[in-house]
Amino acid sequence: MTTTTVRLAADKLAPHMNKAMNAFDAASRKTTLEAPLLELVRARASQLNGCAYCVDTHNADARAGGETERRLYALPVWSQTPFFTPRERAALALTEAMTRLTDGPVPDAVFAAAQAEFDETELAELVWSITVINAWNRVAVTTHAWPLA
Repeated sequence: MTTTTVRLAADKLAPHMNKAMNAFDAASRKTTLEAPLLELVRARASQLNGCAYCVDTHNADARAGGETERRLYALPVWSQTPFFTPRERAALALTEAMTRLTDGPVPDAVFAAAQAEFDETELAELVWSITVINAWNRVAVTTHAWPLA
C-alpha cells in the first residue's frame, strides 16, 4: 500500500480559510437536492480530480446513504450504463464538464440537459455544490490528504 505524509497542514496553518471553506461546504449540504445525488456528484468529481481521500469519503457516505455497490463501481462509466436516472445523468454530465474546464467551457447541450432536469434554484445549488467539491479536491490533492487505512 502506498503511504505518503501530508505535505502541508493547510487547515491548521490557515484556519480562517479552512473555517470559511467548511462553512461553504456546510451551505452546499443545505440544498433542496437529494443527498444521494450530491454524493454521486462529489464522488465523480473526486474521481476525475484524482483525489483518493475524497473518493474514499464520498463512496463511504454514498454507501451509508443507501447507494448500491453496483452503481458506485459503474460511476466512472456512468454514461455507458443504464443504472442512472435522467436527473442523475444530467448532474453527472454537468459535474464532468465543470470539472474538466481545461477541455473547454461547459457545452450548451450539457447545460440545457441540466436545465431540463433541475429547476433554477436546484441548478444553482448543483453548480455551487460541484464548485465546492472541486475546491476540496484541489486542496486535498495538493497537500497529500490520504484516506485513513
